[in-house]
Amino acid sequence: MPYLLLKWLHVLAAVVALGTNLTYTVWLALAARDERSLLFALRGIRYLDRRLANPGYLVLLVTGLLMMDWVGFPLTTPWLLVSLLLYIATALLGFFVYAPHFRRQIRLAEELGPQAEAYKAAARRSLRLAWLTTVIVLVILFLMVVKPPLW
Repeated sequence: MPYLLLKWLHVLAAVVALGTNLTYTVWLALAARDERSLLFALRGIRYLDRRLANPGYLVLLVTGLLMMDWVGFPLTTPWLLVSLLLYIATALLGFFVYAPHFRRQIRLAEELGPQAEAYKAAARRSLRLAWLTTVIVLVILFLMVVKPPLW
């Protein structure tokens, strides 16, 4: 029973983290219709990222490592190893690239407004980085669920 609770927590963290991230495009699409709500949407995304998505990804790592140990999967299991490497890459990308870009996007929206070319360029970069991160997370999700033989 404790393993099943751990697995449930792992799946719940995945739903919360990825689900939260997937709402960001909706927030931005709604904000694009009304520029007055742009800063609210950007700050809302930052809030959700800090309070739900990022803690969810941390819980995923911890519960995943605990389950790996519990079940006895070796770290060299191909789908697991690739998933962990992608997780590390995504975390580094998020922390060192996406987060600074997103903070800059918010600052430009506050200082220059959404019509400024600098803001638009920052928003495009942030969106590309967000999509890249989402695709990587979806690949990890696929590997975790399907557990394909990679080599």
